[in-house]
Amino acid sequence: MVLHKGKVVLEKGYGNTNYESKIPVTGSTIYDIASVTKTTATTAAVMYLYEKGLLDLDKTLKDYLPEFSNTGKAGITIRNLLMHQAGFISFIPFYKELLDTRNNLLPEYVSNYKQADFEVPVTEHVYLKDGYPFLMMQRIKNSELSGALKYVYSDNDFILLGKIVEKLTRQTLDAFVQEQFYQPMSLTNTMYKVYNEYPLPLIAPTEDDKLFRKGLVWGYVHDQGAAMMGNVAGHAGLFSNAMELAAFYQMLINGGHLNGKKYFKKETIDLFTAYQTPISRRALGFDKPEKNNSDANFKDAYPARYLSSTAFGHTGFTGTCVWADPANEIVYVFLSNRVYPNAANNKLSSLNIRQRIHEVIYETLMKGYFGALSICNPAIP
Repeated sequence: MVLHKGKVVLEKGYGNTNYESKIPVTGSTIYDIASVTKTTATTAAVMYLYEKGLLDLDKTLKDYLPEFSNTGKAGITIRNLLMHQAGFISFIPFYKELLDTRNNLLPEYVSNYKQADFEVPVTEHVYLKDGYPFLMMQRIKNSELSGALKYVYSDNDFILLGKIVEKLTRQTLDAFVQEQFYQPMSLTNTMYKVYNEYPLPLIAPTEDDKLFRKGLVWGYVHDQGAAMMGNVAGHAGLFSNAMELAAFYQMLINGGHLNGKKYFKKETIDLFTAYQTPISRRALGFDKPEKNNSDANFKDAYPARYLSSTAFGHTGFTGTCVWADPANEIVYVFLSNRVYPNAANNKLSSLNIRQRIHEVIYETLMKGYFGALSICNPAIP
């Protein structure tokens, strides 16, 4: 899906969502958007709370999650969580604790059906023991930090941000973003727990998980940690389609407005989508183009050549990305299920598919205007 100046210039699905029944991809196919959840759900919720004066970017973990008070993580700021420079390791493979030495699921933690004390849905045939998500939070609380302030992309940062949103709103993260954003925007395919609302043929399957879930993951979140949290987490779990993601990011380009309703102040969007730190390209929650993109060659440019310094977005492990460029008024959405049936042969990355499509979009839309493109790239701090 491509928008230019707020209008659809390309909406097309290619191929099928699987190899067996050959379900064709359409513009309305619903995908597990993986880490695009970080911006479309969690960061948006943080922006809302910041704008309402309920959350201070320079307050710390202990201010919002008192259980971190007596840990070495007490002083980590919300700002550093958003920029992935809090010092957390990138992720914790929680699911491995549920497997014995032969990779069988441990019955004391997992049931093949919903029953008393096993009510946390992982997939339709895997239910986690009640209370285990609490133990996962304990693992994060007791995990090691890298020490020095540096950039380490970490799911743990956004798991904690999701918990902070829930603490401040007194709602689950999925309920809050549904109420504040997706429902008033009429985004009917954007949600957590999509398996409760839509039949499987409308959803792209993700992976035939032979290790942990022992079957096809379809309609349930692909990320193992998010699955063990009941399919709702700050770092992953959201599903959507191309049109609805394009609408959400067009709202941000519009300065917070969509269809006559205001969701954010422009000043809030400008703050959260701007470069923030000298040690990485990150904004607050959002990813950004590399700061040397104007000098980079094809291979090193990220996410692609030609983007202005105002651009922001995110990618997802399942083969997704969304990028919005306010200066050039372009929104680019790419959705795929590249981990189906498994992630072993990742041609999406090895062939730079997302990047190459992105660059063709700019070369097509901005043909004859490359002088203007350079004007849109002021010096970056």
